[in-house]
Amino acid sequence: MILSMTGYGKSEVTSGQRKFIVEVRSLNGKNSDVSIKSSILPRDKDLEFRQYITRRLVRGNIDVFLTSETVSGSEARRIDPDLFRDYFRQMSAVAESLNLDPRQDYMASMLVSSVLRMPDVVAADRDELTEGDVTAVSEAMHEAVDALIAFRTREGAVLKADLLTRVDNIESILAEAEVFESERVPAVRQRIVARMEELSLAPDHDRLEQEMIFYLEKLDVNEEKVRLRQHCRYFRDTMEAEECPGKKLGFIAQEMGREINTLGSKSNHAGMQKCVVRMKDELEKIKEQVLNIL
Repeated sequence: MILSMTGYGKSEVTSGQRKFIVEVRSLNGKNSDVSIKSSILPRDKDLEFRQYITRRLVRGNIDVFLTSETVSGSEARRIDPDLFRDYFRQMSAVAESLNLDPRQDYMASMLVSSVLRMPDVVAADRDELTEGDVTAVSEAMHEAVDALIAFRTREGAVLKADLLTRVDNIESILAEAEVFESERVPAVRQRIVARMEELSLAPDHDRLEQEMIFYLEKLDVNEEKVRLRQHCRYFRDTMEAEECPGKKLGFIAQEMGREINTLGSKSNHAGMQKCVVRMKDELEKIKEQVLNIL
């Protein structure tokens, strides 16, 4: 089965007066790189969730976002009195240095309002998760990962169809290139003979034929065509049989590239070289797509 490494999943779950939102996003990567972005997840659960995500998603650059909000909007807030007094004293001192009286009602009101906006003066009554919260977050995490896998599956079907089309295109272009082979050998022979006539050379006929055969054998591309077709079949078989074939498909694409390059260097024919360029174009698109396959 072909799965894309790109995906997105989201889930929401309610526990008590809090709603937890879990979002999981993945992009292509060589290995599993999990990043959990949350200030409320207990440390002892961080590793557990990372292991679960790696086991389910296998590979990719994976970002997990865990946030919470109150259901009713009435969650208790608390003021840190020590921090409030410290900020208020500092602001009062600054006001006095500017010849402002912090004891006046309007100035005191302004100072109080400013202090309440300072960091950590007002905070939620609780940030830590209860056992029920952790269970709810775990459930949301599983649902979000399931949603991401479903996304990957849909994207994988599109990738598979595209790759199969491009492999078919390479084989079709290879068949077009074979048409030029019947023209290639006589053209090479004619150029060699014409050049010898220009130089007024009169070589031994048998020796000329031997050298001609030796030279033309170097231009033979039959082995490259056979291997390229084998690689194309292997590419298809791997997509069908392997569970996570991304890396293996990349290696097969490299081997396909070697055969296409050799065909180009041996073609010695304008028509065949154009076919080689078209095959290279299809192969580059295959390589780009393979990078996003799990």
